[in-house]
Amino acid sequence: MAPMPASYDDAVTELYQVPHAAFVTERKRLATELKAAGDKEGAARLAKLPRPPVSAWVVNQLWWHDRPDLEAMLATAERLRAGDLGAGAAHREAIARLRARAAAFLADAGHGATEATLRRVTTTLSAIAAAGGFDPDPPGALTDDRDPPGFETMGLAALTAPRASPHPPIADEDANGAASSGAADEAVADEAPAEDAERAAAEARRRRAAEEAQQRAEAAAERRRLEQAASRKQAERARVEAALRTALGEVDRLQRDLDKLRASIGAAEDRLAHAIAIAADLQARLAELG
Repeated sequence: MAPMPASYDDAVTELYQVPHAAFVTERKRLATELKAAGDKEGAARLAKLPRPPVSAWVVNQLWWHDRPDLEAMLATAERLRAGDLGAGAAHREAIARLRARAAAFLADAGHGATEATLRRVTTTLSAIAAAGGFDPDPPGALTDDRDPPGFETMGLAALTAPRASPHPPIADEDANGAASSGAADEAVADEAPAEDAERAAAEARRRRAAEEAQQRAEAAAERRRLEQAASRKQAERARVEAALRTALGEVDRLQRDLDKLRASIGAAEDRLAHAIAIAADLQARLAELG
């Protein structure tokens, strides 16, 4: 039996390390134990914590089981934010290692390490790197996937890489002739962020829809697996019950045969005793006759 959590924080730490399929059951158990320990408020808070999608769940497992690699990713992200462009390669390598470990975790746990799921894992890792940690969730206790705030989801290089100016330098002699063209370029540049944001939002919706479809497929596969296991169990039970009935019938038949044999032995013993008595009587009469 698992020890009772000492506090709400301990319960959260334990909850977000359990297998994804056991999350709801463990949440109920931990909330019940917190309530029994007198922490009704903590129990109520814990009972409301949502089960994360598989892609966020596996990022939590990276924190609990591969923390050095995750902390290396955070460290390279900090160097990039400080302007160290040389950290870009190390940052990409750290995310690639974490992605590979996430795929292994998913496979070991019986989940599909699909491209859609791993893409959400990578996006969430990039978002954590950009934020410098798991906030507002506790470390290792993500409740949902994350989207990076306005940069490429495969790493932080875009945050610090120099960006080309949208307007090339204008020579002095061309300044007057290019004024109207420059104003038009500025208007187009103003529209670009909005278009980028719209495309990013559409891509995020597409990724989320793909992830939800994958989760539904995984849930359906799990239901089929459980149904097949239940069907096999029911068939095995029917086979064993039939074998038991046959065995019990054989026991009953052999018991009847044994009872008949015992009755036959008893009758034979009676006849033997009678014959011995007759022989003894005849011997006595023979002795009297001399």
